[in-house]
Amino acid sequence: MSGDEKAAAAPRSLAEALRQRDDASLAALLRARPDLVTPVPTDLTQLATRAGTRASVVRALERLDRFALQTAEALAVAGDPASYRELLGLMAGDDGDPEVAAALPRALGALRERALVWGEDDRLRLVRTARELLAPSPQHPSPTGLGPTVQEATAGMSPGRIQEIVAAAGLPSTHDSVSAVASLTALFTDRERMSALLADVPADSLEVLDRLVWGPPYGQVTADPAPRLRLLLDRGLLLPTAPGTVVLPREVALHLRAGRAHHAPEPVPPAVTASATHTARVVDMTAAGQAYTALATVEELLKDWDEGGPNVLRAGGLSVRDLKRTAVALDVPEPVAAFWVELAYAAGLLASDGEVDERYAATPAYDEWRELPPADRWARLAQAWLTATRTPGVVGDRDAKDRTLSALGPGLDRSAAPEVRHRVLALLASLPEGAAPDAESVLARLRWERPLRGPQRTGDHDLRTRLARWTLSEAELLGVTGRGALSAHGRALLGAGAGATAAGPAPDADSGAGAGARTGTASGTDAGRHVPDGRPGAGPGDKLPVHKHHPHHPTAEPPHAPAPALAPLSPAEQATATAAAARLLTPLLPEPLDHVLLQADLTAVAPGPLRRPLADMLGVLANVESKGGATVYRFTPASVRRALDAGRSAADLHAFLTEHSRTPVPQPLAYLIDDVARKHGHLRVGAASAYVRCDDDALLNEILADKRSAGLGLRRLAPTVLAAQADPGALLEGLRAMGYAPAAESAAGDVVIARADSHRTPPRTAPEPVPDGPPAPDTPLLSAAIRAIRAGDLAATAPRRPAAADPAADGEPPRTSAAETLATVQAAVLTGEALWIGYVNADGAASQRVIAPIRVEGGFVTAYDHTADEVRTYPLHRITGVAELAEEAAADPS
Repeated sequence: MSGDEKAAAAPRSLAEALRQRDDASLAALLRARPDLVTPVPTDLTQLATRAGTRASVVRALERLDRFALQTAEALAVAGDPASYRELLGLMAGDDGDPEVAAALPRALGALRERALVWGEDDRLRLVRTARELLAPSPQHPSPTGLGPTVQEATAGMSPGRIQEIVAAAGLPSTHDSVSAVASLTALFTDRERMSALLADVPADSLEVLDRLVWGPPYGQVTADPAPRLRLLLDRGLLLPTAPGTVVLPREVALHLRAGRAHHAPEPVPPAVTASATHTARVVDMTAAGQAYTALATVEELLKDWDEGGPNVLRAGGLSVRDLKRTAVALDVPEPVAAFWVELAYAAGLLASDGEVDERYAATPAYDEWRELPPADRWARLAQAWLTATRTPGVVGDRDAKDRTLSALGPGLDRSAAPEVRHRVLALLASLPEGAAPDAESVLARLRWERPLRGPQRTGDHDLRTRLARWTLSEAELLGVTGRGALSAHGRALLGAGAGATAAGPAPDADSGAGAGARTGTASGTDAGRHVPDGRPGAGPGDKLPVHKHHPHHPTAEPPHAPAPALAPLSPAEQATATAAAARLLTPLLPEPLDHVLLQADLTAVAPGPLRRPLADMLGVLANVESKGGATVYRFTPASVRRALDAGRSAADLHAFLTEHSRTPVPQPLAYLIDDVARKHGHLRVGAASAYVRCDDDALLNEILADKRSAGLGLRRLAPTVLAAQADPGALLEGLRAMGYAPAAESAAGDVVIARADSHRTPPRTAPEPVPDGPPAPDTPLLSAAIRAIRAGDLAATAPRRPAAADPAADGEPPRTSAAETLATVQAAVLTGEALWIGYVNADGAASQRVIAPIRVEGGFVTAYDHTADEVRTYPLHRITGVAELAEEAAADPS
């Protein structure tokens, strides 16, 4: 191809560049930037317009790794257009850098794929919006530290002053300011002449330039500058931008930097290093122990709230006092208590009951969860944690209105949380089995992968850093990791097989592929399936062509590209991975026991986890005194009375203990049960306001004489009946506090049995995660969207057959009379030609389509619609006009 032909074939706009892409490349773009496909663009021109909007470009830039972002920043300070050679010089400098040169094709490929850069290597163009965002300005300094060009800095300068600078720099005067600025720019960009110019500059003046060279490039001067500054101003090495302010021109700074746009390019991601190494068995057993503790903690939390938990604040959530009480009950710090509460909520085990006096309680799903095997219960918690956007770590922070964020309350969702959790665990999976990572190396890697996400600051650290730290601690609490290293069941939870690594950058949360996709491309921003040329695109069954080879957009990953990374799982894949994790965890968990050891000091020792019926009954009959490798339960009069209130008799309790104790039932325990049972129910409390009745009037006299009963407002109604001003519940509690064992009775006079699991919320669903932007499109949606975009673009750009008076010559939908429309369509049925039509649907929306008419009858035309890729029927009266396509377009409308 000649130079003229090559220039003619070069795209002149982003829309033209997109038209030159194949379907696989368009699919990769829509995966990487899913906001572009919501809704589906009508044609490629609209796709290009949407890809250049500020919101979409900002979102795309936020998902670039550090080196890809540095490449975009270099293009923003380069000429427009820039050549690949110029870009390489800005990134590697005059002396060159092998690592930068090796990594630059990958970074440029990521920018091209995301439609942030378009054009051939000799005419690279950064999209205008990205250039505006990244180019240096006084209000928004560039991360490169570079200032404006000579042309920009001298835009408001008088022609006379420009000529003075040109003369002081040793250049011949010109006839106009434009040529003078061009002459000065040529001097500053010529390495040899610039070196000669600086050779005559005194050292103290060079020191001023050295302070500005890496930015910020602006400095303050007085009305009467010092001689060393005056010399720089006279020669144009510093240029005034405002009264008292000077700037180092970009061309001068690049010469002093030896051509580098960045002080420290980072082409290679920082490695994740290990701080300690353990055997795989130690890690797995430690993680399994933590997993069992997690199950016990969640059960203890919800068992404590079985009768109805804390009240819901008016604004939602737990009060600070209730969170402290929960932390004391669980024997954990408050932040950890907030984690367990939020985890139970995310798993759908906990919710508010919706009553007038709204309280938190377990949901019906909790009862179903408790019946699952231990490993399956853990897997449900782990999956809920991995995908939840609610972030317990921010509990106690302040929101935008300076209100304290409370556990279970609003404002805890952080949409980046699932991506960060998955990425941190994937980085742990990249280490050898049993290796615990150095936390700072993990954080450094995350900052390299998403540098623009850092400025979202909350407190002393950026949000992603805080999320990563919380992920490391929460994974240990939950048993996903053990001693800091990822366990085998934790690795399975990610969908990683044995020995799978994830050393590459994070796949984009917005660019997940369809089912079966497990890796992302080297750029850290190109998640998706791998097609044979190494680029993300369609899977084997997508029927999409592969990318064309490009000299600086290689079909294989360059040697310095990071390794592919584990991609987030689809819901179906996550369910499969969760089941696999449960299978790996099952043999590591202790087998539940069916016995305890009763002791003479009114305690029982459980040497391990207990089976469900035994644990439930023992939890009612006794109080937990201590936990650990063995759990110690203590029997008290109150705990025995609690079992009797639940409907058990003394004989039932004796039989239960005899059946499940490996030691004889101690005599003190038997006496305690019989003594409490003998008194239980002797007093009866019911609702009048409230009353107490007892066949023993002497006992009622004793209660009336007790000073502690004064607050209950008791008075005698009959020899065996006392009335109270307190409600029945308060009366029961008051009498029990006085040492009695009253029983509640119903209106019919029957004893009311209070069961421990009596209070449940109505059926509740787990909270839905808050997505971080539009959902990633799956493969069927991508295929359909690309077909629609291609067909719409064909309708918008297809050439029409020239006519004496072409109604479509201006590119607008054609306008023809009804008779002309009918005649043209009937002729197309006979010839099999495709037509370009204007159409108005029932809602009044106008569109243009390319159709191949099949038949015309009854006022309708049946045709194959290339826009929709299907056969459709259109009323003739809704067709506003019709035009024949040119022969070349009609021959191949697809």
